[in-house]
Amino acid sequence: MERKAIQKLVQGSRFVFDTIDLPERKPKVRILYGVIGPGVILQLGQSMENYTRFAEAFKKIFVTTMAFLVVVAALIGWFMARQALSGVGELTRTARHISSGGSLEERVPANPRGDEIALLATTFNQMLDRIQNLVMGIKEMSDNIAHDLKSPVTRIRGIAEVTLTTETGLDDYKEMAASTIEECDRLLDMINTMLVISETEAGVGKLKGEKIDMVEVIRDACELFQPLAEDKGVAVACNDLDTFTLHGDIRLIQRMIANLMDNAIKYTSRDGSVEVTVQTQDEKSVAVSIKDTGIGISEKDLPHVFDRFYRGDPSRAHAGNGLGLSLAQAIAQAHGGKIDVASSPGHGSTFTVILPGSPPNPS
Repeated sequence: MERKAIQKLVQGSRFVFDTIDLPERKPKVRILYGVIGPGVILQLGQSMENYTRFAEAFKKIFVTTMAFLVVVAALIGWFMARQALSGVGELTRTARHISSGGSLEERVPANPRGDEIALLATTFNQMLDRIQNLVMGIKEMSDNIAHDLKSPVTRIRGIAEVTLTTETGLDDYKEMAASTIEECDRLLDMINTMLVISETEAGVGKLKGEKIDMVEVIRDACELFQPLAEDKGVAVACNDLDTFTLHGDIRLIQRMIANLMDNAIKYTSRDGSVEVTVQTQDEKSVAVSIKDTGIGISEKDLPHVFDRFYRGDPSRAHAGNGLGLSLAQAIAQAHGGKIDVASSPGHGSTFTVILPGSPPNPS
């Protein structure tokens, strides 16, 4: 008997449990001590061999099962992570290929899953579309600039060469200087117009937040262009002028209206007409329409009329550099508005400028 168990019984305990190791038995033995009478102690023992075997078997099964589950969970996690990040890998490969000299026409393959990675790929493709359009626009603009700069520079050089290689007097040199100044003014006007377009589209130049009476602006424009229209035999009418006041840059607004009216008169034949109207829309915006009975715009040219330096075939017979409508659109967008155009060949064109009462970011 264990001495500690006997001491507990003497101290008053009715039962005492103990687990002991027997030298001749490997499994432990569970012992119950109890007092059954004066000076009589009962000792009962039970082998724990079955419990030990069960615990060892459970331990082996538990460890094996847990190891298997950990391996399976790791494989499933790796597969799911690979699937989730596959779009990121495609995006990274596409970006690296483009940055290393690949074509901007490359796109990340579309993923129909609709998760965040698919949304990221779609956004990345949209960004590539915008970058490609900007690069193509810059390239096209550079080509047009080179072409439009070449003509006046060639004329300046030709005038100077003819003057210098022939026997001329002072009057010829004065004529050469006058022609050179005229061509330089034309170049400066084109360059300044391009700068205004770029600054307006980029939002670099702040708009002056002053009140503008549109009726007064339209009447001043009609009065300004009346002599030009009369010389060409074109009737200019300013009718249905609704009173409307907006906040914006009056200098830019006047230039936008002037460009549109100049185009309308320029491409309208003798005995034609140009009509300008101002109509309010829900007292929150104004629509300025400039309608002419000119040559009109073909269907294939209509989507490109606001592109820089773009000129349709019929317009090439008239003076101009193809920047007037681009500037007008940039000014309208800078004031939070837009320009709509409706036209058909031989039936004239209608340009409608829609402007809100206040620009998006008034200064």
